Amino acid sequence: QVQLVESGGGLVQDGGSLRLSCTASGRTLRTYVMGWFRQAPGKERDLIARDRWSNSDTHYADSVQGRFTISRDNAKNTVYLQMNRLKPEDTAVYYCAAGTYWGDDPRGYAYWGQGTQVTVSS
Repeated sequence: QVQLVESGGGLVQDGGSLRLSCTASGRTLRTYVMGWFRQAPGKERDLIARDRWSNSDTHYADSVQGRFTISRDNAKNTVYLQMNRLKPEDTAVYYCAAGTYWGDDPRGYAYWGQGTQVTVSS
C-alpha cells in the first residue's frame, strides 16, 4: 500500500516554471513505475511522463517533451516533475501515480495522489 501526497501547484505566467513534488509513505518508491498525469475540465486524464527507476527508463508525451522532466530523490521517497516554459494549454489538475505497469493507461496505476492545480496565465 502506498499513499501519495502532491504539492507545488499554483498560478504561473506563460513561459514560467513550476516544480511539482509527490511524496510517498507506506513503501519505498524505488521498485515502482511512477507516472505524472494531467486532466483539464471536460477532458480525459492523460499521462505526460513516466519513470521506471529500476532501469532508468523514462517516457514523455510529445506535448511536454523537452519542457518537463521527471526525477526522483530516493532518500526523500519523492518524485518530482520539473515544468519549464509553461504554456496556457498546460493548465490542468496534475496527478502523480504509482504502479507496476509501463504504459499510458491510468487504469494501470494502482496508487494516486490527490491532484494539484496548475494554472498558466496568458
